[in-house]
Amino acid sequence: MIREKPTKDPAKLPTGVIAVAPPSFRRERALIKRGVWPVAGCDEAGRGPLAGPVVAAAVVLDPKRIPRGIDDSKRLTPERREELFEEICATASFAVAFASPARIDRDNILRASLWALKRAVHALPEMPKHVFVDGRDLLDTSCDCEAVIGGDGLVLSIAAASILAKVSRDRLMCKLAQDCPGYGFESHKGYGVPEHLAALNRLGPTVHHRRFFAPVVAAREKHQAITVETAVTAMETQVNFGIPVGV
Repeated sequence: MIREKPTKDPAKLPTGVIAVAPPSFRRERALIKRGVWPVAGCDEAGRGPLAGPVVAAAVVLDPKRIPRGIDDSKRLTPERREELFEEICATASFAVAFASPARIDRDNILRASLWALKRAVHALPEMPKHVFVDGRDLLDTSCDCEAVIGGDGLVLSIAAASILAKVSRDRLMCKLAQDCPGYGFESHKGYGVPEHLAALNRLGPTVHHRRFFAPVVAAREKHQAITVETAVTAMETQVNFGIPVGV
């Protein structure tokens, strides 16, 4: 008789987390050994929000002075991102570029993002010989370009660029919050969270909102309708006051 192996009680199984390897400098170092230098990584922040620009960064890490703890910006706390931002700026060559909401409205979010990434690469103190870019789209640059899907979690230079882009954009959105009180830019950074959607519905879009993103379109149409209705009511009131009352 074959006895079945008893199964363990799922409630008693140990729980844990899946370890995620940090990005490495392996790809950059392989190019350096072949005499290819400078090697840059670039990434952007802010494709998804309803307001604010897309911010792109390009970084050339110094192989002899790489800050410890560089990782995909999404895996880091805001405090750690700020610390690494300062360390990267102090040890690496870098450039940051912005694509405004107006450009996003004109070109669409993908083209505006690629435009900002290209500008960041070309703004580096020295044009790189090779650039790694996060995602699947290549950049139209004079140097060799290699797209790496999930690159901010694999390639150290891209991870460094993701930190610079994210912190630069977060700081900018905090400044915009001072110019546009009531929207909560300082907390949600322009993303379409319930707090932001409620503010859009209540206050209407600002010049910093992306005009053709669906929630912004809906809020603009609502407030335009309210404005027209208010104007019509005002005109009717003026007309009524102008009509002489019979005695």
